[in-house]
Amino acid sequence: MASQLGDAPKTSSIKQPEEVKDMTPNISPPEYGCEILLEKTTIEAANDKSFPNDARLVWYVVDNVEYVDLTRCAKTVKLFDMYYDKYGPGSIKKIDFGYGSVSPKLWGYKAPAEKKKRK
Repeated sequence: MASQLGDAPKTSSIKQPEEVKDMTPNISPPEYGCEILLEKTTIEAANDKSFPNDARLVWYVVDNVEYVDLTRCAKTVKLFDMYYDKYGPGSIKKIDFGYGSVSPKLWGYKAPAEKKKRK
């Protein structure tokens, strides 16, 4: 017996878009000696005194949208190089000091657990 029209597989002449690949290269901050603390954040979130005082705010533009990152890096030149390589020329607008007040050597330090005293 012949198959009914409703049983035929549905075909479409509209092609599905292929998966869009991220155009930014895979840049690893440790390659540049940097650490991203807050990525694509707001100034209000970055205005926290609990961050280290060597953290920097980086304003950059991607697809006509301005973003702010809070990052740490030994040298500002390395920080600039990382964002330049990742987002391209003309994307970095400003690099400024962050609002943190914790010493970098004490930031992230966790006190050791107290041992029980013997009686």
